[in-house]
Amino acid sequence: MMEKSDDNYISVLNKDLSLPKEFDFTVLDLFAGCGGLSLGFEAAGFKSIGIEVDKDCCETYNKNLKGTCINDFITKDYKFPYADVVIGGPPCQPFSVRGKQKGSNDSRNGFPAFVEAVRQIRPKIWLVENVRGLLYKNKEYLDSVIIELGKLGYFVEVKLINTSNFGVPQNRERLIIVGHLGEFDFPKEHNKKVTAGDALGELAKYYDSGSKFLTTNMDTYIAKYEKASKCIVPRDLHLHKPARTLTCRNLAGSTSDMHRLKLPDGRRRRLTVREAARLQSFPDWFEFNGKETSQFNQIGNAVPPYFALQIAKKIKYYLQKPAKEVVFIPRPTIQSKIITNSQI
Repeated sequence: MMEKSDDNYISVLNKDLSLPKEFDFTVLDLFAGCGGLSLGFEAAGFKSIGIEVDKDCCETYNKNLKGTCINDFITKDYKFPYADVVIGGPPCQPFSVRGKQKGSNDSRNGFPAFVEAVRQIRPKIWLVENVRGLLYKNKEYLDSVIIELGKLGYFVEVKLINTSNFGVPQNRERLIIVGHLGEFDFPKEHNKKVTAGDALGELAKYYDSGSKFLTTNMDTYIAKYEKASKCIVPRDLHLHKPARTLTCRNLAGSTSDMHRLKLPDGRRRRLTVREAARLQSFPDWFEFNGKETSQFNQIGNAVPPYFALQIAKKIKYYLQKPAKEVVFIPRPTIQSKIITNSQI
């Protein structure tokens, strides 16, 4: 794993996220995006089935993974295919602190469909990844979802994690919600963090005629923005530590908080698709379909595959335990708990 000091970050990703010839279990990935979550699960030995409405995402998924992505819109009336595990990342925009946080009133809210998938399939374990905004303005809605899933017979655990604690070179706080039938263990944090410099390597020094450099006007605008926001440390990519969170907005858009690299000669350029992919822990063999903006959006919305691999291994271990007789009946008391990083 990434803990070994003599392991190169990219070689570890290429090796650990390679796909096996045979699979032990199946996983259904709802709102699958380009397949970041499914990639981690396939590398752990799960044959994947993805469902995703975006065409470019589906094409990327089918190009790189052994499973199949169905290009379709998911509703709670959908008839879901069977799988041993149900996973997914319902669209985060209804709950993101950077959005309007309309929550359950947002037409993009995918939680009702996810609950219905669990109701139909009744897997031994399921997983949801989403933004930390669910803990704030939309906490009441999160609680109602937990209660609904708990009524199906699951212990529901909600953990706020930072992927930089799991070998991903990026500070990315996300909620991981797992429903199980008892005795599930989350992966342990790493002792050492991977930096942006570890991830980019020689790419951080590279540029060519196609590189997108910031103009003088953009530099001036960014300087004014950082001064107005009392930003002490410039928001350039600092190679000695993990990157700040990657999003569609700060990858694809020419905004004041865009991700950018400062070169030795003082010029600053925007990140390339491959650099963004490395910071999101995609291996170099993983290729993205669509135009550049679409590729950046796919990366910004993805679950880091290297983190997905670690939790997928824990889920696989859980499924391989001696089988217990399971009766799905509503529990008189809903058992759930919320765990923060300090309690991991």
